[in-house]
Amino acid sequence: MKIAVIGAGGVGGYFGGRLAMAGHDVAMIARGRHLAALRADRLRVHSVKGDFTATVTATEDPAKVGPCEVVLFCVKSYDTEAAAARLEPLLAADTVVISLQNGIDNAEKLASVIGTRHVAGGAAFIFSSITEPGVITHTGGPARIVFGEIGGERSQRLERLLSACHEAGIDSEIPSDIRVVLWTKFAFICATAGMTAAVRLPLGNIRDCAESWAMFARIVAEVIALGRAEGAPLPDNAVDQLIAFGAGLEPGSFSSLHHDMTTGKRMELETLHGTVIRRAARFGVPVPACEGIYGILRPWALRNENL
Repeated sequence: MKIAVIGAGGVGGYFGGRLAMAGHDVAMIARGRHLAALRADRLRVHSVKGDFTATVTATEDPAKVGPCEVVLFCVKSYDTEAAAARLEPLLAADTVVISLQNGIDNAEKLASVIGTRHVAGGAAFIFSSITEPGVITHTGGPARIVFGEIGGERSQRLERLLSACHEAGIDSEIPSDIRVVLWTKFAFICATAGMTAAVRLPLGNIRDCAESWAMFARIVAEVIALGRAEGAPLPDNAVDQLIAFGAGLEPGSFSSLHHDMTTGKRMELETLHGTVIRRAARFGVPVPACEGIYGILRPWALRNENL
């Protein structure tokens, strides 16, 4: 398959690298020193599932890539609209753009720019980041992606991608309702990102402290309650499933929010807890744990925006 990756960071770099290693034609749209490193050498990935290298096409100009079958859209959520405006050269009649970003409304933002027919929902379950130019480090998580058409139908274009992922050794699935996946991931990311950033310790330390693990669970429960208020058909045991999932992750796992906070980069706090607070206010859903995390991390977000 011909695949473009918009945002070749921890998520796009890892999954795009796996697909390239399996023989697919992968182009990574990147910039700066990371782009220069990808051009000069192979992509290198250090992973808890095994290190690997991959040869990819690297450019900052989508027009040099041309139409693709699949675009993995992996930019930070605050760059969604700007990056979406650059997608046109990558689009053929049946090209599918899959958001693997944090947040709950990126597919809507993409559709407003390129049209609903080109957009599918997606979720990535991985803790990974750029640790030096040309190098991705995967520290935890199942390294899994889930994607589905917004309308719920099973399409040939996503079936082909599913086969490509399986060939590349990527754990992947097309669910019956992508909304359930998006909201459950959003709940889990809000808890993991909020707690690892606020505590500034990895997930294992948070689990080992009963009070902190209870806070983690409260964040999950608040976001799940918001999802139900917004009409997502979330299962009755959604909270318990996410707590069990978190309990099984590598103890050294951090979030991208923590990474961005501690490295002086712009943070996705508004995409996560800020979005929860604003949407919860419209539905009258109480979210005190998310409000607490937001209050703790907001000074860091403001500081990093001004660096």
